[in-house]
Amino acid sequence: MTDPVSERFTHGEGDSAREIAVLRREGAGPCVVWLGGFLSEMTATKATALDRWAEAAGRAMLRFDYSGHGASSARFEDGTIGLWLEDALAAIERFAGPSPVLVGSSMGGWMALLAARAMAEPPAGLVLIAPAADFTEELMWARFPAEVRRAILEEGVYRRPTQYSPRPTPITRRLIEEGRDHLLLGGPIRTRAPVHILQGMEDPDVPWEHALRLVERLAEDDVVVTLIKDGDHRLSRDEDIARIIEAVDGVAPRA
Repeated sequence: MTDPVSERFTHGEGDSAREIAVLRREGAGPCVVWLGGFLSEMTATKATALDRWAEAAGRAMLRFDYSGHGASSARFEDGTIGLWLEDALAAIERFAGPSPVLVGSSMGGWMALLAARAMAEPPAGLVLIAPAADFTEELMWARFPAEVRRAILEEGVYRRPTQYSPRPTPITRRLIEEGRDHLLLGGPIRTRAPVHILQGMEDPDVPWEHALRLVERLAEDDVVVTLIKDGDHRLSRDEDIARIIEAVDGVAPRA
């Protein structure tokens, strides 16, 4: 396997400047852009498997870590949806070329939808894996008990236990409040591209009903939904990854 090119670039100014770590692979377009999840890294299982496919298929691919994630600079606690969206758009503009395929996992699904709306030219397609659109409001704040909300409002942070790491995840007041500037599910969503959603029905973090709410909002787009009856949130089994690759390979020709 040929290693992808590793790079770093800086964007933002002054105290908000941050270095973003990138892994990119040259190849034919449209470029496949991986948008990872909350606290995930560009070297995680699904992203790495998709890169192996891109190499074999001769496709261009771009991976990166949001600020505060993986190999990029800054503290995770200082991050917000808006800052991570800026990171994504900067990486796409710099490396992905025209009309890439956006592949978003969990929070990355929300990022892909926001990026598609912000891009001057429509993406060639979107593949959304357990898309956690509006998760800071719908899947966090709305479900937090009163004592957790109080901790966030009064102390500025709640350290949430997670099954994915031995360390608790900091949920900050800034993350919750700034996330409200980017909510999508309250009205129509238009990506200007075909969309393929893959959703596990045993997902404890993003219920499959949440994905169907998103489908209702994508009224103008060509949308395909794959519900995986025994699928969890990660969708990292071999059969899940095969479905993801099939979706990525097939979404652009539908554009």
